[in-house]
Amino acid sequence: MKKYDGLYIFAGQAKDDVLDSQIQKALAEVTRLGGTVLNQEVLGKRTFAHRMHKRENGVYVLVRFELDPAKVTELVNRYRLVEEVFRVQVLAVDERREAILAAQAEAAARRAELKAQKEAAEAAEAPVAE
Repeated sequence: MKKYDGLYIFAGQAKDDVLDSQIQKALAEVTRLGGTVLNQEVLGKRTFAHRMHKRENGVYVLVRFELDPAKVTELVNRYRLVEEVFRVQVLAVDERREAILAAQAEAAARRAELKAQKEAAEAAEAPVAE
């Protein structure tokens, strides 16, 4: 099993309750092929740069899932048959890059914490002006 990021674009006229059912229907295809959905994030409604198939906007959803690499093309082909999914792009996740980005984010958080502690110590030592 390998991790993938899927960027789904759903029809722009989707309401919140309808959108949830469309997302679940699309994610059911991943589980049908033996994969597991790790997380999902609704990025919101966005306008396209150019009209595509008489549509001006769509709702973007980012999904991370695990799936057998041999079944990815079958998954993309299944999405061509699902009307609710306007477009889909599936990219493999590079584990080494993810580990490096996580380490960088952790180091940045530590630096920000140390900076805040230093500023608090300097503020406590400063004399009160009258």
